[in-house]
Amino acid sequence: MALPVEHGGWGMLAEPLVVGLVLAPTLAGLGLTVTALGAFLVRHPLKLALSDWRRGTRYPRTLLAARVAAVYAVGALSGFALAVWRAPAIAWWPVLAAAPLGLLQLWYDARLQGRQLLPELLGGIALGASASALMLAGGWEIGPALGAWALLAARAAASVVYIRARLRLDRDQPASRGPGLLAHAAALALAVTLALGGWGPWLGVVAFAVLLARAAHGLSPWHRRVRPQVVGFTELAYGMATAAAIAVGYLGRL
Repeated sequence: MALPVEHGGWGMLAEPLVVGLVLAPTLAGLGLTVTALGAFLVRHPLKLALSDWRRGTRYPRTLLAARVAAVYAVGALSGFALAVWRAPAIAWWPVLAAAPLGLLQLWYDARLQGRQLLPELLGGIALGASASALMLAGGWEIGPALGAWALLAARAAASVVYIRARLRLDRDQPASRGPGLLAHAAALALAVTLALGGWGPWLGVVAFAVLLARAAHGLSPWHRRVRPQVVGFTELAYGMATAAAIAVGYLGRL
């Protein structure tokens, strides 16, 4: 009840925070990080409580879930207060832009539809904004900051499409390989475009090329079938490696 179990969600949260904290370790960034972590954690118990209230039912878990959500909300508000005190106004632009996406995902969660494709995509895109906010709070220019958000959003979206198809294939269920490969090819093209424009690192291009190769193999008839947990942890490792490559690329202008 207190912690979300999906590995993908943890990765989508950690990747932009790692990028932002490595590139811009500030007190304002710490506040924004606590805010993002609290907002991420509050989603699971709040979803349980809202789904019960929406159906007009009350279970022992309902009140407990509401209390856990309240604790997380207090933590998020504490981080928010620190961020408001220390962060410049420009750092809030990505947060404001991402807020409607996060609220829409919560709307799906309350209706027990959070595992559909659209809300999963919305969550990944919204969480990517935290890297941009941390970078702006640390004095980065808006171009690279928005470039980092775009890269992480593309990485999250491509991963969601790939994992959904990969799990279906491993269960011998019908699944199309095309969307996963197309999403990764589009993400790679975006990384190249950003690098050419000076808004993204070339090391990120290398990372996205590796992800495309991973998707091509993982969706091929020759991939090895493994348990869903293994797929999740492997994808988490790919995501953190990609985040590290993006951060190092920005730092070293590579």
